[in-house]
Amino acid sequence: MIKKNQDDIKKASNSRIEDAEDIAAKTMADTDVTMENDKAAEDDSVASVESFSQEDIAAGQVFLTPGQMVRRQFFRNRLAVAGIIVLAVIAVFCFLGPAFSKYTETEIFYIDEDTGMEVRMADLEDYPNAVLNTKAAPTKEHVLGTNEMGQDQLARLMYGGRISLMVGFVVVIVEMLLGVTLGGMAGYYGGWVDMVIMRLVEMFVSIPFIPLMLIISSLLISLKISPQYKIYYTMFIMGIIYWAGVARMIRGNILSLREMEYMQACEATGIRTRKRIFKHLIPNTMPLIIVMATMDLGGVILMESTMSFLGIGVGVPYASWGNMVSSVKDNVVMRNCPWIWVPPGLMILFTVLAFNFVGDGLRDAFDPKMKR
Repeated sequence: MIKKNQDDIKKASNSRIEDAEDIAAKTMADTDVTMENDKAAEDDSVASVESFSQEDIAAGQVFLTPGQMVRRQFFRNRLAVAGIIVLAVIAVFCFLGPAFSKYTETEIFYIDEDTGMEVRMADLEDYPNAVLNTKAAPTKEHVLGTNEMGQDQLARLMYGGRISLMVGFVVVIVEMLLGVTLGGMAGYYGGWVDMVIMRLVEMFVSIPFIPLMLIISSLLISLKISPQYKIYYTMFIMGIIYWAGVARMIRGNILSLREMEYMQACEATGIRTRKRIFKHLIPNTMPLIIVMATMDLGGVILMESTMSFLGIGVGVPYASWGNMVSSVKDNVVMRNCPWIWVPPGLMILFTVLAFNFVGDGLRDAFDPKMKR
């Protein structure tokens, strides 16, 4: 009897063990199935997200960062892209070209009357009958010919481009530093600060620029300032005079930004004035600053060319596109020597147009109404 009970207990125990093993195996199988299902669902989710992203990209409905939106909108503008390409080519021509040129901007060329051979300045002593090789037509040695002083036009075109571009960038940097600083102060602080700065703006805007530059040029000549350094004074003076327009635009923008809700929240939370200006106001004015700087570059280059044409910019013998075009004042040169004044005129035209195209593209890219 006891033995029979022991056998029954043993059988029940074995049955329970088998049931536990079956349950464990079934649980493991269910776990594996669940993991496989989860993995398949995850793969399906990733695939759906990828297909959704690809569909959005194809439809042009992807959520982009502000920088990506500006960049995409800018590169959609074909004229702006063409302007970038033209400016890159001109920059390479002006800044890297002289490294491959055999001549400098101030070197004068002569021609021997006896042999008809061209003579350079270093060999002039060996050719007593040499005369200036002026207004020479384009040849293999001088691709754009020579000017009325016997200087190589191609070399002067490259060196003159350096001066014109440098004037544009330096003047814009000076005017932006002054205009953004003073315009920002006037717009943010208001009151008597705004009144004083705006009266200064009105005073500078009312100054006749060309007559003032004529007076300053005469003063520099009377002080015997070298033509090599005269351009630096000119750049500084242009930057000081041009800041007024920038300050007026920045002030108007700051006045509108100051009333925004996020600026009121900054003031309510007690954020310091310096942090409000440099973290919240200035970043929101950067699109306007970039567009204004780009648009002003073309205008400054054009103004420098005008001053050099009138004789109050870069002085002889140094080159700028403006004083190269000034040769057209001679009727003989204008009619018979187009290689002297047409190339610098075209360089001014292409450079100013390229900067204007880029400025228009940036303006449209930063304009929220253009973001479709």
